[in-house]
Amino acid sequence: MSIRLWDAETGSAVGKPMFGHTDKVYTIAFSPDNTRIASGSADLSVCIWSVETCTVVLGPLWRHNGYVRSVAYSPDGSCIVSGSWDGTICIWESQTGTCIHGLLEGHTAAISSVAFSPDGLRFVSGSLDHTVRVWNAVTGYPVGNPLQGHSKWVRSVAYSPDCTRIASSSDDCTIRIWDAVTGALKRSLSLPRTGNVYSVAFSPDGRRLVRIAVGCGNSHVRILDAATGTTVHRLSGHTDQVNQVAVSPNGSLVGSCSNDRSIRLWDTVTGLAFGAPLVGHSNFAKSVVFSPDGTRVVSGSDDGTIRVWSTETCTPVQLGPLPRHRGRVETVAYSPDGSRIVSGSRDRTVRIWNAHTGGAVLTLDGHTGWIRSIAYSPDGLHIVSGSKDCTVRIWNVATGQQVGAPLVGHNKSVSYVAYSPDGTRIVSSSDDGTIRLWNAKTRASITTLAGHTGTILSAAFSPDGKRLASASQGGAVCIWDA
Repeated sequence: MSIRLWDAETGSAVGKPMFGHTDKVYTIAFSPDNTRIASGSADLSVCIWSVETCTVVLGPLWRHNGYVRSVAYSPDGSCIVSGSWDGTICIWESQTGTCIHGLLEGHTAAISSVAFSPDGLRFVSGSLDHTVRVWNAVTGYPVGNPLQGHSKWVRSVAYSPDCTRIASSSDDCTIRIWDAVTGALKRSLSLPRTGNVYSVAFSPDGRRLVRIAVGCGNSHVRILDAATGTTVHRLSGHTDQVNQVAVSPNGSLVGSCSNDRSIRLWDTVTGLAFGAPLVGHSNFAKSVVFSPDGTRVVSGSDDGTIRVWSTETCTPVQLGPLPRHRGRVETVAYSPDGSRIVSGSRDRTVRIWNAHTGGAVLTLDGHTGWIRSIAYSPDGLHIVSGSKDCTVRIWNVATGQQVGAPLVGHNKSVSYVAYSPDGTRIVSSSDDGTIRLWNAKTRASITTLAGHTGTILSAAFSPDGKRLASASQGGAVCIWDA
């Protein structure tokens, strides 16, 4: 129910938490001048906040009859558009909170995403009714017919910087590029059936989208031209299986790690290797992730070490390698504010490190089997871990103490854990072929989902937290009501 501001340089909290909504906050957006924030909530309202005082300036603003799932400022900051789970859109005057146009109807299902055109004359919306609609931002009237072609929910929409194209992504595993003036489909980019597309964004130059091919044994990263759908670059250089890939926050680099023990950085525009391979691990490099500011990469390896690298010089940062785990490092992650790195190892410990100094902050002991998965809560206050010991554990990040008793129910190794988007639930998957949902506050079991016949490799919440997708070793994908 709160909104928090963080200093991007230091990772420190700025001001006080912003309280005003009475239910989950689903979406926030900065004003163009960075002096205000707009937020949308499950309490059906929109609020406008002062960045300087961390207080509500306007609101709550009520018009919608469903969760407000997406908000966006116009480029000049004069208007805010909001999209709701009730299938309607509202345009607000940002200085007074007056509803200028609304409720705008046309979609026949929930609105998942809204975005203004860079010139501010139009905005686009994506919906669970499988369509994309363009609207006149001045009159509030729809422009032309709905953009039809997706066969499943539209998750995200965006304008190209030059206003000529619109991109939309969908659960049908495609990204579609539309002519923003005529509405004609310019290109449909199909992704492998093994993964859904939950978000789409243009690179800063507006010309390219990065597609990352993921999956067991797939060793290629492709960069696609958004205008033609053709592969611009195939990035090759690793000599063994690529275990994980990541994109830098500004989209300029791709990072990859491999069983060849190296981490590589790639220029997404030229397709060329960026600097030399990052070499130092003495065993498989299992995990790679960029820091929130994109200046560093952290990697975890089967050699038991975590290493931090500069993306500018492609050399180790002086703080690395961090003190060694006594076993293979299976998973690493940055905290939401970028100030901490957390790692899980086969030595049965979870360790928290200072991301700036490399100093050990806390060691979380309790599991009796090796750690397979870790995740930060969305507010950064807790960590959840899943282990070979068949348990799920919740930890207090400040004290390092376990929160309550272990979550017990799986009868085989826990393969994956994650928090729901609102932080109220935890999902765990297991080699026993089941998925379990837990109340993150009370730690009580909510439900058990059974249907897979083998090891479940991963599970993920949908952005609205209402559904779960899971994938098993046999190649099966299941969708569940959460």
